[in-house]
Amino acid sequence: MKKQLLILKTLILLFAVEATAQLKLPALVSDGMVLQRDKKITIWGWAPVGDNITIRFNGKDYRTTSAADTRWKVLLPAAKAGTTGTLVITDKQQTITIKDVLFGDVWVCSGQSNMELGMSSLAEKYPEDIKASANPNIREFQVKKRYNLVAPSDELEGQWKLANPTTIGGFTAVGYYMARSLYEKYQVPIGIVHTSWGGTPAEAWVSEEGLTGFDQYLKPLSYFKDPKHVDSIMKKDKKVSDTWYANIQNNDKGLLPGGKTWADDDVVPGDWKTMQVPGFWETKALPAVDGVVWCKKNFEAPASMVNKPATLILGMIDDADITYLNGTRIGSMNNKYQQRRYQIPASALRAGKNTITVRIIDTDGSGGFIADKDYKLVSGKDTLGLTGEWYCKTGFALPPYLGSTRFHYSPASLYNGMLYPIINYGIKGVAWYQGESNTNRAKEYRTLLPALIKDWRQRFNQGDFPFLIVQLANFLPVNTQPVESNWAELREAQLYVSQTVPKTGLAVAIDIGEANDVHPLNKRDVGKRLALAAQKIAYGDNSVVYSGPVYKSLKKEGNKLILDFDHKGGGLIIRDGQSLQQIAIAGDDKKFVWAKSEIKDGKLIVWSDGIQQPVAVRYAWANNPGGANLYNKEGLPATPFRTDAP
Repeated sequence: MKKQLLILKTLILLFAVEATAQLKLPALVSDGMVLQRDKKITIWGWAPVGDNITIRFNGKDYRTTSAADTRWKVLLPAAKAGTTGTLVITDKQQTITIKDVLFGDVWVCSGQSNMELGMSSLAEKYPEDIKASANPNIREFQVKKRYNLVAPSDELEGQWKLANPTTIGGFTAVGYYMARSLYEKYQVPIGIVHTSWGGTPAEAWVSEEGLTGFDQYLKPLSYFKDPKHVDSIMKKDKKVSDTWYANIQNNDKGLLPGGKTWADDDVVPGDWKTMQVPGFWETKALPAVDGVVWCKKNFEAPASMVNKPATLILGMIDDADITYLNGTRIGSMNNKYQQRRYQIPASALRAGKNTITVRIIDTDGSGGFIADKDYKLVSGKDTLGLTGEWYCKTGFALPPYLGSTRFHYSPASLYNGMLYPIINYGIKGVAWYQGESNTNRAKEYRTLLPALIKDWRQRFNQGDFPFLIVQLANFLPVNTQPVESNWAELREAQLYVSQTVPKTGLAVAIDIGEANDVHPLNKRDVGKRLALAAQKIAYGDNSVVYSGPVYKSLKKEGNKLILDFDHKGGGLIIRDGQSLQQIAIAGDDKKFVWAKSEIKDGKLIVWSDGIQQPVAVRYAWANNPGGANLYNKEGLPATPFRTDAP
């Protein structure tokens, strides 16, 4: 009887699947897609069980039958770069037509926020690049953010977009500049499959099987697979969040009766403190205040600036803001890493006195205006600086809010949700910009990143495809003396992987970071350096100088250490003709001090008059080795190194 019931249930399930199934394609297989040239290509999808599927492309038919799990796939023959056409997929009930199919090179661009950062953030830095971006041979598919704590999922959202001034703002800036450089070099269409999520650690992008041996990540997986546990955490998180923000909204003294606020023209509250912008109010004006703080700036606008559209640029604000001009709300953002650029209606700005008011919600840590950013008002050809003295006042202070559980940081969660859905797609290689969230586990990255690369290569099942790594940029305050550094160790791990894992390359970014911004805006050079690495690793160009100097060996002569390098290109140089910066030396006591140096006979000679028996040298060994200036003549920076690596 039990056996009969089991058979009946199975039949019912099969009938249900067949009844609800229909011909379906993954979002990647859609209008405007770029298919990888010069290799057989998998086209896949779903259909009723046993359904006969026909794919017609450029006059030829390819047939298959859907399996018991409703899946089907077809292999298309290899095609040359530039091949175009229309893909027609049919079964007995439906016909799906995919237009504007283009063959070229497909690059997966992945990682965390520095890969995620879009071209829209570079609108002020590189306006000419956005204006000149129209190129139907550069296209991007952006994978919608989604995590899965339980198992790999086929669910995928997104669409292919052709590069032009209207769409380019959403493209990954690093990926776009890499694609642009490669297209200029080879005239081969480039498709970017962009799958990244800010703040995420590397382990989130590795499959559960790929994490074998990393017990510290495997153990929590069963906990997060239990929907009851996850639901419980979400409810607790929501309660804490709702309570914190309700306290802000209900107790903010800057929100006045009748809908008025401290931003209104006729409201002039007393007891406002002065603060310097850029800067944080905790520095002097309002020590240890988390919660909501209102900041004001009065300024005079000339008649030439009014009655025309204007842009208010407020750098970056920690954390969330609502910004007003003369009492009128003109914009808001809730991410401290976003550039504040607010468009001002022509009627909002006045000749004479004006007031900017910014209501800032700071959840924890420092609150205010990030340094080394632009703070100005632009109207036509006129610009007004907005730095200097501002006024601030606490609306409501309360204990810090440390945020909700980041489930998308969980091991395997983003492999399941954002990588697995694309692993059938033919690719040329991967560009990877990640590591900031793993700096506190830099030593582990030496094994974790190779595990990720191995896992991806196995999952895509396309051989040892090129895997290009962006080395972390310089970030955080510059130290005046040699120091230990987690960021330097992470960079060392990235270098180690590029030297030990086949078909990997490294793009060094140690000279283009920003001390006060983990998202430096010079993504153009990052993309160019990735493209150089691709020329060597992916395109087999052995003539290209694709890397800056990489430390190779050390020899001692008296009180001097003589260092040699690989990838010297046309020779070692010290940029700007200055003395070499960020170079340190130590004796047996391992107490590093700044060193003297010179380049002679293609090698770097390092010494210190105070150390007679030197044993080790470090270069650019810091979170932010500002001023590091060892390059090759091709203009590529040396990668940071230490000769005393364990």
